[in-house]
Amino acid sequence: MLILIQRVKKAKVEIDEKTVGSIGKGLLVFVCAEPTDTTETVEKALKKILGLRIFADQDGKMNLNVQQQNGGLLIVSQFTLAADTQRGNRPSFAKSAAPELAKQLYDHFVSKAKNTYHNVATGIFGADMLVHLVNDGPVTIPMQIS
Repeated sequence: MLILIQRVKKAKVEIDEKTVGSIGKGLLVFVCAEPTDTTETVEKALKKILGLRIFADQDGKMNLNVQQQNGGLLIVSQFTLAADTQRGNRPSFAKSAAPELAKQLYDHFVSKAKNTYHNVATGIFGADMLVHLVNDGPVTIPMQIS
């Protein structure tokens, strides 16, 4: 599973000029399923994200996680994280999971997140979305979970 995390001051997802998900301070989490991912991969990824210490403590050091900050999670599916640009000028997305598996894993990720944490918003799988964010730091963390 490929994940890109951005620490944000605020973020929202719009579809057809309507906000479908938004958070204040927290983490914008872009998620891309790979063909070998399972529900165990999803659960491992979520645990890692919730425990990731990338928020400043009272001394300005990155020692706090999103839960300790009472921040939000905005989860957005993004198959383009699997883009292979090694050959030519048109990216290949062969390394991303098939749409059916990707949706199943994304839905599990969202469900597990909502059952585990109280402040979760999402985009809509497969939709053409506009993502607005104010990156805090900037802090952007790529992750690969297997």
